[in-house]
Amino acid sequence: MENLVISVTDAIALINQTLDYAFPTLVIEGEVASFKVNQGKFVFFDIKDDTGTLGCFMMVFQLRMPIEDGMRVKVVVTPKLTAWGKFSLTVKEIQPVGEGSLKRAFELLKEKLDKEGLFAPERKRPLPSLPRRIAVISSTQAAGYADFVRLLNERWGGVHVDVAHVQVQGFEAPKQIIRAVNYFNQQEELPEIIVIIRGGGSADDLSAFNDEFLVRAIAASRVPTVVGVGHEVDESLADLAADVRAATPSHAAQIIVPDKNDVIRAARHEVVRISNVVDGAVTELSSRTRRVLTDALRSVEERFARVADLLASKQTMLAAYDPNAVLARGYALVRGATTIGGTIEIEQAKRFIEAEVKHVREK
Repeated sequence: MENLVISVTDAIALINQTLDYAFPTLVIEGEVASFKVNQGKFVFFDIKDDTGTLGCFMMVFQLRMPIEDGMRVKVVVTPKLTAWGKFSLTVKEIQPVGEGSLKRAFELLKEKLDKEGLFAPERKRPLPSLPRRIAVISSTQAAGYADFVRLLNERWGGVHVDVAHVQVQGFEAPKQIIRAVNYFNQQEELPEIIVIIRGGGSADDLSAFNDEFLVRAIAASRVPTVVGVGHEVDESLADLAADVRAATPSHAAQIIVPDKNDVIRAARHEVVRISNVVDGAVTELSSRTRRVLTDALRSVEERFARVADLLASKQTMLAAYDPNAVLARGYALVRGATTIGGTIEIEQAKRFIEAEVKHVREK
């Protein structure tokens, strides 16, 4: 049977079609070597193990964490034969794996974003004291989410919670969380807080929260953010970019709402304190009023006594000048012309006398 003869271009297309059918996507783990960026847009590197090496290609905007030679990574790739006959892997996703690689990528990205001011304390916003509506981004199947909701309801009821169910680990987790953050930021009625939570896990499990695009989305959120990821000792770049970092999902609930029992006790204490203050004020006012009334009464009495003394003095004076009193003491009043031959009237206490003037002498 005669073999089919095809062109080089057709052969490349046939091989790529076969690769697409047989291996549409591969996930490969290995060590990065010969990492370089050309023209600020194209990324080339090799992924290798002890006995083999594969060339990889991707666009620079697909890098979600810093990569450098020696890092161990996991890549999602599509195998492809280029037009120049070179076999290459087109990278869709790349993620550091292993504690050493993750730590190095974390440090590099942290330094970069810190220089941009994404973690600056002055960027942090306060949370509302009693939020009525919050948005939660988490896996609703995770224990951390269940702990958060339980504690939130125990501490303070009546909070409306909108939930976005997302993956919280793996390649798709950062993209899903970013979409949820953007969704809540585009609501007509914004939530008062966006809460991003997941329970504990290994460094690989929590690496999604060190994704550069996710960290930037949290920092750019219009709504104040709380991130509670992992255990208390775990730290992610998402924690650093959030307005408030919670040590765990349960701690996030404690930060967001107060304990109603504490509020009730505080309210009762305040009522007692205010009651004591009011009682003291009333007592003081009553005492002050009594002193004022006593002083006023004393002042009125003293003034009344002065007026009474003055009146008695006037009465005494008037009595002394009373003509009847003078007549009663033996004096007489003389009326009429005191010329010789004139007639005068003499008034005594009990009688009137008419007399003729016989003689007048100057005193």
